[in-house]
Amino acid sequence: MNSRPIGVYDSGVGGLTVVQEISEKLPWERVIYFGDTARVPYGEKTAQELLGFSREIISFLIEQGSKFIIAACNTTSSQVLDDVKKEFDIPIIGVSRPGAYAASKATETGRIGVIATVGTIRSGAYVKTIKEYVPEAQVFSVACPALVPLIEKGDIGSEETVHALQDYLVPLMEKNIDVLVLGCTHYPYLIEHIKRITGPCVKIVDPAEETVTAVAATFQESGLGSQEKTGPHEFTVSGDPSLFATVGRRLLGDCLTHVSQLSLSGDGIKLSC
Repeated sequence: MNSRPIGVYDSGVGGLTVVQEISEKLPWERVIYFGDTARVPYGEKTAQELLGFSREIISFLIEQGSKFIIAACNTTSSQVLDDVKKEFDIPIIGVSRPGAYAASKATETGRIGVIATVGTIRSGAYVKTIKEYVPEAQVFSVACPALVPLIEKGDIGSEETVHALQDYLVPLMEKNIDVLVLGCTHYPYLIEHIKRITGPCVKIVDPAEETVTAVAATFQESGLGSQEKTGPHEFTVSGDPSLFATVGRRLLGDCLTHVSQLSLSGDGIKLSC
């Protein structure tokens, strides 16, 4: 038994979809969450910037006692995860490979759509990884730069958000896809709108689900799992904690209570209040 927390990080509220899956699948696990809301969105950041951000955040999560790290950000997972894993002596998993695996299992026609940030699409990670599992697959990718800023503001059901989704999804529907990968952990906030556009014949893959399933299997094999919860989840952000809490509670409800704010500096991440 290992009662230390799981460290989870993302550019903002998106990684809370992973926390929700942990709460459901691993109810005895405690989470230390970091949302880098002062630097959101990550989608158009350079790989070097993402590597620096990840180093800062993972160091902070380790200082908080984390036993395992989930990079709950597809942009980070697709571009710098392999480099990050070499630098830290702690298990780290991203969300893009589990998502690609789930898509490969779900498709019947081999025609798979991916919506994600500019950085994730530019990396080609989903195309490459899906083809590792299904070499003959046809993967159609669309970058969705408008979605993360809208979700971070809490514009989940606004007319602007729905119109943006339609602009991004209609070209994919014209490709006759049978699976759609939500290649950003923010996008499950929009799941009802997405389903209305895609209809019942397209299977939706949420990489957060497959990632936590993989973590659960790892914990069972390695003995890292906890048998009792030692406290509530803890949430910290680099930007406005009140906005994060308002949007985050739509997903997590009352279990998202206090949110701490952290300052970012050249010396790393420091608690400011």
